[in-house]
Amino acid sequence: MSEHPHTHESPDHHHGHGAHHHPHPTAVRHDHGDHRHDHDRNHDHVHGEGRWASFRHQLAHVVTPHSHEAMDKVDSAMETSREGMRTLWLSLGILGLTTVIQAMIVAISGSVALLGDTIHNAADALTAVPLGIAFVVGRRAANRRYTYGYGRAEDLAGIAIVLTIAASSALAAYEAIDRLLHPRDVTHLWAVALAALVGFIGNEWVAGYRIRTGRKIGSAALVADGLHARTDGFTSLAVLLGAGGVALGWRWADPAVGLLITVAILMVLKGAAREVYRRLMDSVDPHLVDTAETTLRDINGVLGTGQVRMRWIGHALRAEADIVVDPHLTVVQAHEVAVAAEHALIHAVPRLTAATVHTDHLTDGTDPHAALSHHAGR
Repeated sequence: MSEHPHTHESPDHHHGHGAHHHPHPTAVRHDHGDHRHDHDRNHDHVHGEGRWASFRHQLAHVVTPHSHEAMDKVDSAMETSREGMRTLWLSLGILGLTTVIQAMIVAISGSVALLGDTIHNAADALTAVPLGIAFVVGRRAANRRYTYGYGRAEDLAGIAIVLTIAASSALAAYEAIDRLLHPRDVTHLWAVALAALVGFIGNEWVAGYRIRTGRKIGSAALVADGLHARTDGFTSLAVLLGAGGVALGWRWADPAVGLLITVAILMVLKGAAREVYRRLMDSVDPHLVDTAETTLRDINGVLGTGQVRMRWIGHALRAEADIVVDPHLTVVQAHEVAVAAEHALIHAVPRLTAATVHTDHLTDGTDPHAALSHHAGR
């Protein structure tokens, strides 16, 4: 039996469907965007148009039975992408202006500490480019080749950001070491101090904005980029120390601060690389799995839970879960329990947009999946 008519409702989520085809009689998966469904309202409108309109609607529904769900999902993805793009372009503008101001003062002062900070700010501004590309690519709808969509583009952008940070740290270190070996005077110390304050203000504003948006839309790359900018703000303040040391006659103070900035950049690199690695390895917060398991156990008709798995696709979560139901339930009844479980998961787990729920039944000790055991090692 491969067709299961079902309808489930909740106070803020109404979802009605006709027949569905599933690869497993009691495994269900539905894609949900932001839970805006107006399927019944569309049916009422169709019936009011007469027979021809009704026929057209039925034909369209046969061809694309879940078109309304797909549009909701795309709308949600585009909205989060718009927020990400808005954050990136504002960040690029602020950091770009900060970099220009600092570069002008580097040219007249010769401060290598300020040069290192300027290089880092420029690199941070340029990270908007791969992230911007990733957000644009991520808007594309899933197809038969990329069945999960293009959300993974953000993970590739994260790799580009890590490489950019690494390159900026290498350049800053080179300039600082060269200045230690070949000392030069630093002039216009008041301008260097002013540029350091400009760098701190610009980076702190960008950091807060990126982190807030990244957490809101679930973008690990954007959060990592925000943390990177926050550290940049404090390294900008370190330039003040170098200027103060030079004012006291310590020529080595400026390149020494440049090296300290390099160390700070390396610390950011470590954190950013860890976050990107975890995302590429399908790591999720264990608390989310705990939440999912607790939610499943509270569903009426669920006698137990099996494996629960999650993974990020861009800034959206997908889940797979096994539940145990009464063996005397009909296929339709088991399917209704699975739908209720999926629905509850989507509401309980933040950023979860789709879940595949597989039902098992209590047995007398025999393994219902014994036929699959010889595939386990493959």
